Amino acid sequence: MNGKSESPLVQCGREFSEKEIEQVCETVRLFPALTVTELTATLCEHLGWYTAGGGLKADACEKLLGKLQADGRVRLPQKRVIRQPTRKILLTCRTREKPPLVGSLATIGTIRLVAVEGACGRLVDEYIHRYHPLGYRQPFGYRMRYLIETDRGTVGCLLFSGAAKSLRARDRWIGWTESQRLQRLAWLIGLSRHLMLPWVRVKNLSSHVLALVCRQLPDDWESRWGYRPVLLETFVDPRYAGSCYKAAGWIDLGMSSGEGLVRPGRQYRTTPKRIFVTPLCRQFRNLLCTELPLPGGLR
Repeated sequence: MNGKSESPLVQCGREFSEKEIEQVCETVRLFPALTVTELTATLCEHLGWYTAGGGLKADACEKLLGKLQADGRVRLPQKRVIRQPTRKILLTCRTREKPPLVGSLATIGTIRLVAVEGACGRLVDEYIHRYHPLGYRQPFGYRMRYLIETDRGTVGCLLFSGAAKSLRARDRWIGWTESQRLQRLAWLIGLSRHLMLPWVRVKNLSSHVLALVCRQLPDDWESRWGYRPVLLETFVDPRYAGSCYKAAGWIDLGMSSGEGLVRPGRQYRTTPKRIFVTPLCRQFRNLLCTELPLPGGLR
């Protein structure tokens, strides 16, 4: 198709006026030597289009440019694809199995969630790769890793990353519109891996850790990424009851469909999982179900 679109152009929940679209097209025409990466950075700054953490909304901007190119309104430079090698996780003596740790919450001492990066972050990845039934998968977007420490050593680890883009049961429970979901999704965090090391047998440890997470994660996330999440979600294989989540007060929303977002030429399916969520602040619905900017001017 060639020419101007008659309906408003919407990308990632943001509606663009015809004046803004003309400015985008003019920028592309004026700077033909810029790469797609350089164009998206320039346009995001001009449009004031930022992520929840204050970074440039580069991925969404690139998709916007793709739509404009499909409409014949811009011509983009050829994108250079640089394939990053997959990081191979090597198993070391650091994560080898230890003697059984059996006891109660009282006997293992103070439980601490230690946010880690760098070498300690790679230790979390190695533990997950070695002992978690789903193994390790590179998280997308914002993420945080924790070692679960006690006076008697490391007992587990946690990996947090971006929430699922669309979940029918969750989205209906929240009550937000599609536009609000696209704008506010970053304020949902996914607990993508929850591992208690196999030699640790301490009753109620998992539920205690999950309760501790809800108190500590918002501050840690804000310190690391510049904004406070308001809702936490996770998935549980239906073969398991999710007892530790229920004991920690998480809400069981039922089963996922097993279907991902539809994309042209792609199909995504997985086995249905039970969805658990827990609010991280009382006013989470007011913050998610609005078209207004969130506190601090974040979009």
